[in-house]
Amino acid sequence: MDALDIVDNLHKLKPVFQPIISAIRHDVIGYEVLGRIEENNDWVGLSSFFHDNDVPEEFKVDVDQHLLQIAMEEMLTSNIDGLLFINRSAKQLMVHDGEDLLETLLLFEQKGFSMNRVVVEVTEHDFEEDFQELSHLLLYYKTFGIQIAIDHVGAKSSNIDRIRQLEPHILKINTRIIRHSDSDGFQDIMYSLSMLARKIGSALLFDNIEDDYQLYFAWKNGGRYYQGDYLAQPDFQFVSKNSLALNIGKRIERYINREKSLIEQRLAFILSWEQKIKELLPKWTGQKDVDPFIELITHQFNEECFRMFICNSDGQQISSNFRKKGNSWNREPDKKGSNWAFRPYFLENVMQMKTWGKGILSDIYSDIDTKEMIRTFSYPLTDQYFLFVDIRYAYLYDHESLLI
Repeated sequence: MDALDIVDNLHKLKPVFQPIISAIRHDVIGYEVLGRIEENNDWVGLSSFFHDNDVPEEFKVDVDQHLLQIAMEEMLTSNIDGLLFINRSAKQLMVHDGEDLLETLLLFEQKGFSMNRVVVEVTEHDFEEDFQELSHLLLYYKTFGIQIAIDHVGAKSSNIDRIRQLEPHILKINTRIIRHSDSDGFQDIMYSLSMLARKIGSALLFDNIEDDYQLYFAWKNGGRYYQGDYLAQPDFQFVSKNSLALNIGKRIERYINREKSLIEQRLAFILSWEQKIKELLPKWTGQKDVDPFIELITHQFNEECFRMFICNSDGQQISSNFRKKGNSWNREPDKKGSNWAFRPYFLENVMQMKTWGKGILSDIYSDIDTKEMIRTFSYPLTDQYFLFVDIRYAYLYDHESLLI
């Protein structure tokens, strides 16, 4: 349908509502409003209209304002609580300096629709426009209690500083990119986004969830809110918890049980590795015989490990590196004297081992030498000397509990 036909037939437009689900209550906490137009006795989406760069922004504002007013009236009339998510591009918001939207929201606030129920979504690529002008407007909206969400987060990693500056209430992540991204690379992006959200106090919302794997991914990566056709499709009616396509609580219960099982398995590995070392501790005679002691340890970790060494509490390596190549272990004496205290968490982990007398398994990280993803198991031989065992990726891959 031509853009003019849409603008001239606003009476044929209706909003549809897609539920936003809470990971905390497993209930509907709000709705994203989308538009449909009647055409040949069918209801057609308006995404092509809004994404057409040839359509004047004023037209898009008129259509969005019309849909918003109907949506808010319907929520008030139906006594629907919760949040209302509305999409606006930067160009749309810049029309009349964003006053059209604000005037509508102020009007409905007088009718009882609180401003803090409104979530304005802008996409991350909107930051490529005049960011200063956009950020000033969004910060101005926040003074009225309006919440801000950034959509398609992660598509432009260079915008992290701008997101931090804006401090949005919600970071919205499109789960479709899981299917089209390198798994390790995307996991790194997710880790960064999770840390960013935690630092600035933003909630993570995963949208376009289309299957169980994507829902599990969203839950596992700290998603507070979920959205997608797998849970509920956009509808003219307000879908309640009991009308969702699946029982969210049951699904999350299954995820929880799975994670608990994997954690138990991982802890069992740690306990077994600790036991291997404890059985050899009587043979530890101190720094003077450090390399012969490691030779004993290598036989206990022949399957799991590809490198091991011993450091003192200051991070200085007092042993050679013992590195496995093929089926044999080779000694690398030139590594003796290296200091690893500069590594993140090194000293903290050393002090924890010294205090609690327990081994520690690191997170998965990329080894600088091999470029493979590995984990390091460390154990206190005494309160001054600590063994470090680098677990090879092939072993982690064969044991799922060590990959989380």
